[in-house]
Amino acid sequence: MARLDVLLSRNLGWSRKAAREAIAAGRVHPGESPAEVVVDGEVVRLWEQFHLALHKPVGCVTALRDARHPTAYTLLRGAPLEAELRPVGRLDLDTSGLLLWTTDGALVQRLTHPKRAVRRTYQAALARPFRAPPQDFALDDGHRPSIAALSPLDRGALHPALARPPEALAYATIELTGGAYHEVRRIFAALGSHVLALCRVSYGRLALPVDLPPGGYRAIDPGAV
Repeated sequence: MARLDVLLSRNLGWSRKAAREAIAAGRVHPGESPAEVVVDGEVVRLWEQFHLALHKPVGCVTALRDARHPTAYTLLRGAPLEAELRPVGRLDLDTSGLLLWTTDGALVQRLTHPKRAVRRTYQAALARPFRAPPQDFALDDGHRPSIAALSPLDRGALHPALARPPEALAYATIELTGGAYHEVRRIFAALGSHVLALCRVSYGRLALPVDLPPGGYRAIDPGAV
């Protein structure tokens, strides 16, 4: 485990000097578990790393700061190690669903590197049914999306997080092993349809909890992704 003054600084937002002074003054005592201390009479959990799943709503961008739009980062206020959290990939402004955040840079690399081919599953509400992709399917810029699965979806199988616009005439699920810019929307456009609503429902082995409301988050075990 990291030094106590370092952990206090990271978890409480103190300077290293303030943490050392609090320890020297006897304000910090052992807690009931190795991961806890008591500071000025209050129990504090000391995290070395933290990982969470956010249900990103439509209307905010995956960024730490943005001059034009609300950011998903502002939804993490009060999370452990908040200042160190970074997104695993991104979801665009009009896409909702599962967005992972972690303080572990190596984990970000493992989950986003193309060679790892980590699967991302989306559900889409469509303006009309799509046609099957041809054998040599490519987008208009020559990009060949890595589609692991693609099929129509019955309404009864829709995730609660997916919006259901009244004009939607079809639904689909698509699984990709990459994450190019607006890729899902461009795929369905190339297949003769148009995405009205889009939600990422899983990343790797981790699914978006059906009871997690938009804007809500919960801690996760990175080994479950």
